[in-house]
Formats: sequence, structure tokens, C-alpha cells
Amino acid sequence: RRVRLESDLRQALIDGQLEVAYQPMYNLASGGLRGFEALARWRHPLLGEIAPTTFIPIAEETGLIIELTDQLMMRACKQVKTWQRRSPSTTDLKLQFNLSSNDLAHSALAERIEHVLVSSQLEARLLTLELTENILMERVEGAMPALETLRRIGVSLAIDDFGTGYSSLSYLSTLPIDSLKIDRSFVHGMKDGVKDIEIVRGIISLGTSLGKSIVAEGIESNSQLGQLRELCLERAQVHER
Repeated sequence: RRVRLESDLRQALIDGQLEVAYQPMYNLASGGLRGFEALARWRHPLLGEIAPTTFIPIAEETGLIIELTDQLMMRACKQVKTWQRRSPSTTDLKLQFNLSSNDLAHSALAERIEHVLVSSQLEARLLTLELTENILMERVEGAMPALETLRRIGVSLAIDDFGTGYSSLSYLSTLPIDSLKIDRSFVHGMKDGVKDIEIVRGIISLGTSLGKSIVAEGIESNSQLGQLRELCLERAQVHER
């Protein structure tokens, strides 16, 4: 099965079978739409939906992740640009896109991102690249020049699943990072007691003191929205259904 999926994934990239799902992000104070996180999806013609947790590791192990990232990022950036052209109210919609460890280690990362932006005509300020804590900490030294180049051209950077990895606070204060995304496990746990509420409160306080924007992901209920508003959180990402 593993060998077959690898072969089928190569063909899926050639045929353009992979799709992009758009998970909305909102301003909690106004309720207005701020943008989307682009998520990779694969609907296999015979096997049906293949979970990202299955095909993304295969793409990383085989080196296909670079092509997958470039292809889907280009598609997502062009889609956001299309929405902007259709309505003046969408001109500031932002796009968030996940990078893998292989992407961060790639020598031409900054050039690849610039090519996507130029080709799609999307403004750099509207693109945010997401990196998990562990990936960032593993690759931070070698990736710093590329990250600084991306920041210089206007691309934003975010730490995804914050609170589940092992970020060094000394690094966190100096890295060219614009925002932190609170992991959905903490948001989900707020309904069960004060422990996760205090963790979320602490992350918001830490991020705010460092001048970072804070986003909570995986919102599933009005109760969670209410709790996050009480904590003065600015942005939230709604769970995909």
C-alpha cells in the first residue's frame, strides 16, 4: 500500500489531482473574515479521501513535498487573488500556508516563495507561512537567512501548534516571527476546566508581551468563542467540517 500510494502521489501531482481546502479565519471582535489557511487534500480516484497524515509524510520522505508545496501554494495564492478581483471587500484577505521541514531546509526557499508571489500577483503582505515549533527549532540556524529574506519582502511568519513543542523562549524573542497559533488541543480542553484556560491565557500574555499576533485554531462552539473573547483574543480559526 505504501509503495502504491507513493506511485499514485507522483501521478497525482502530474495530473493536478491534489486540492486545496480553505479554513476560514475571523476577527473575534468584529466577526469579520480575515482570511484562510490553505490545507492540502487528496481525493484518490479509487481509494477515496487520503488523509494528509498519510500522504504528507510520504511526500516528505520521497522529496515530493517541494513540488507539492509549490503547486498548492501557487493554486491557493491565485485563488485568493481571484476572490480579491471579484469584490473590493476581499482586498485584504490573508492566506496562511504550512511549510514542512524539507521546505525550510531547501536552499531556494525564498526564491520559490518569491516566484509564487510574482506569478500569482498576490501581495507579499497577504501571505503568512506557518511552521511548527519542532520544525522551526530543528532548522532555525540554517533557515534564518531565508526567513529574514522573506520577512524583508513582506511575507509574515507564524509558529503553528504553539504550546505542543519545545520552543526556546530566548529564540522566540529574537526569531523573525509575527504570530503564534494556539494549538487546538488547548482550545478544546477549555470546556473541561481551568487548566487549559490558564494555558491559553498564558500564551496570549506571552505573545502579546513579545509583540506577536495570537490566533486560536480549531474553534468548534459558541462557548469556546465566548471564552476566547473574554481572554481578549484577537483572531480565531474555525474548525473545518
